[in-house]
Amino acid sequence: MNEFEKNVQSKRNDAVDSGVGFIVSFGFFATIFVIGTVIHLIGS
Repeated sequence: MNEFEKNVQSKRNDAVDSGVGFIVSFGFFATIFVIGTVIHLIGS
């Protein structure tokens, strides 16, 4: 075993972190989509 396997800094589950990252990125792009749709509706 190397030093990094013995001294783990974070014991959190990687699935939780990837899920949070997916939700945050999805929320960001959904917000961009909603803003674009609102601007499109206002302009028409």
